[in-house]
Formats: sequence, C-alpha cells, structure tokens
Amino acid sequence: MSRLAAAFRRKALIAYVTVGYPSVEATLEIVPALEGWGCDGVELGIPFSDPLADGATIQQASFTALERGITPKLCLELAAELRSQMTIPLLFMTYYNPVLSFGVDAFCQASARSGVDGLIIPDLPPEEGQELETATRNYGLDLVYLLAPTSRPERIQQVAQRSRGFIYLVSLTGVTGPRDRLPPGLEAFVSRVRAQSSLPLCVGFGIAGPEQAKRVAQVADGVIVGSRLIQLMETGDPSEQQGFIQQLRQALDFQGNQL
Repeated sequence: MSRLAAAFRRKALIAYVTVGYPSVEATLEIVPALEGWGCDGVELGIPFSDPLADGATIQQASFTALERGITPKLCLELAAELRSQMTIPLLFMTYYNPVLSFGVDAFCQASARSGVDGLIIPDLPPEEGQELETATRNYGLDLVYLLAPTSRPERIQQVAQRSRGFIYLVSLTGVTGPRDRLPPGLEAFVSRVRAQSSLPLCVGFGIAGPEQAKRVAQVADGVIVGSRLIQLMETGDPSEQQGFIQQLRQALDFQGNQL
C-alpha cells in the first residue's frame, strides 16, 4: 500500500503550508508536528507569483516566501529533509508554470527523489495534462486533479478516469480562504462525483473549523485545510496551531465512528 493510499484508512486530514512561510525554520518545525497532531498528509505549497486559485491569505504567504528567496529547488531540498523525519504522504501543490520552467520530466524525477508522493496543479486541466501524467507515472507520483461545483458531467468523468491518489473537490466557486459556512449544494456535488469514481474524495477551500470538517466527513473521504492554518502560523503560537488541528482530527474521528 502506498503512503497516499494509507492516508485514507480513516477520514483523512490533509494540511496545506506554504513552503518558507513565515520562514524556512517554521516550515521545518510545523510540517513534522502536523503528523504528530493527527494529519494524514501535508501539501507543500511551492510559492508562485500568480496563484490564481488562492485567496488573500495564501497569496500573501506566497509573496512573502518569494521575497525571502524560496525557489522550487529549495522546496525540493526541504521536502527531502522533511521526508527523512516523516511517514505520512507529502504532496507538492504548485502551478504549472514553475513545473514547465524546471522541466516536466526533471521536476517529477526530482520530486520522487525528494520523497514526494504526488502533485496538485490547480491550473492544469486534464486536456493539457498528458505530458505531466506520463512523467508522474514514470516516477511513481500521483497527479491529483481538481473538480469544482460547476464541473459538467463530462469533466467529472474525465477527472474520475485520470486523477490518481484522490480527487480534490473544491467546495465552492472562488478562491481559497476560510468561510463562515459551506455551500448548501456540497453534498449533491460530492454525490455526483462519487457516482463516477471509486477514488477517495477530499474537500478543500473554505474549511475553517471542526463543524465544517464534520459536515464534509459525512459525505467525503477527507478534508483539506490551508488558509486558517496559515493564519494561525502568523501568530507564531504552536499551541493554537496544535489545538486547531486536533479539533479537526477529533471531529473527523467522531464522524467516522458514526458512519
């Protein structure tokens, strides 16, 4: 069983952090801690100058990290260091331009050597993904595609056939960022995708607390949280970060036991 497959032995909690924000030292401290606090996987965000899927919190984190000299090469080095300390899956979340600039094959090879398990590329549609799909398969990486509530049936079928590891369901139309509530059509959206795929389904965008996580876990296989965690990282208080993650873990475990 691969590391990514093992993450779904229970309701999966996947955290997102921007590499190098608020500092390299903070990244090296919090990512291993996330495993101990109950996360089943971590997305390592490679900073990019035009993060079109991200809201203000992650945009600012990416901008700051870039100003401090964070590059894809450094992200690969940090991923290798983190992998030596951890057992849960690590995924790179980035945009396609940095991958193209690095070289598609070279980036996938380097990611695999660093111990990364998969890639999430929000701006890569399946119609343009063949080259990256081939390279990820060659190096044993999972390429995770995204679906939005507005995705048409033919797009859902296409992603269901071509995504690997899991399918990332965007809970709402818009960008990342914590929300007061999740949209009323979430359950119907997850159900439409579930009918087309046996892959695990993870919901992200807008997850800000345990009640939202519990609702997602009623219909999906995992929850992805990023912006709220980054906001807590800005305070520099590990106890707040730990408390937040553990509340989510407890909510997911409770819901999992009810099913």
